[in-house]
Amino acid sequence: MSSINSSINKYAVIVAGGKGTRMGTQIPKQFLPLLSLPVLCHSLLAFAYALQNIKLILVVPESQLNSTRTILKSYVGQLEVTTVAGGETRYESVKNGLKMIQNDGVVFIHDAVRPLVSQELIQRCFAQALTKGSAIPVVPVSDSMRLINDEDDSIPLNRDIVRIVQTPQTFMTNIILPAFEAPYHPTFTDEATVVEASGTKVHLINGDLDNIKITNPTDLIIADTLLKASV
Repeated sequence: MSSINSSINKYAVIVAGGKGTRMGTQIPKQFLPLLSLPVLCHSLLAFAYALQNIKLILVVPESQLNSTRTILKSYVGQLEVTTVAGGETRYESVKNGLKMIQNDGVVFIHDAVRPLVSQELIQRCFAQALTKGSAIPVVPVSDSMRLINDEDDSIPLNRDIVRIVQTPQTFMTNIILPAFEAPYHPTFTDEATVVEASGTKVHLINGDLDNIKITNPTDLIIADTLLKASV
C-alpha cells in the first residue's frame, strides 16, 4: 500500500445502490461475481491498496445490509468496512455515507460498480484534491453527439467540448460536507453538481477509459476481459 500523505484523513464513500434491472439478474449488479470476487469487493480493495489508512464506507440499500456484511466477511474480511443504509436517491445515499465522517480530510465518492478503478487514478485524484479542493475524473467522447430539441429536431454537438464524467469524485471535507447540507434538488445528478450548487467551482482531471461502469451484461464481460489482461 502507498504511504503517500499518510497523516491526512482519507475516506472512500462507495455507493452500491443497484438492483440489477438492466443486468437482467435477480442479484444486484454490485454482488455479481467478477474474477472470483463480488464486483463491489474489487472497488473496496482498489482504495485499500491505493492509499494507506483510508477509511472505507460502503452504502447499500437497507434491505441488503445483512447480506452485504456476510459477503464482506467472506471475501474481504481483512478490510475494516463501515456499512451504511442508503436512501431513495443517490444524493440521500451519499449524504448518509458522509455522516460517518468525523474529521477533516479528503473524501472520495465512488460507484461500487466501477470495479476497475486504478490505484493510479485514485492517487491522482487525491493529489489534486489537496491542491485544488476537488478532482472530477472525465474522459473524452469518441462518438458523434447530437442534442435533441424535440422528437423531430436535433442538432450536432462538438464532441471536443464534451466529457464523460466518472468516479471517484474527490473533495476536501470542507467543500463536500457543507454542500450536502442543502435540500435535495432534481438537478443533483452527481456530487459535482451538488458542490457547484453551493457556489464552489469544481476541477476536472483526466480519467481512465478502463474505469467503466457496469450496467449491463456486456459491461461485465468487458470488465472480466480487462482484469484478466492486467494479471
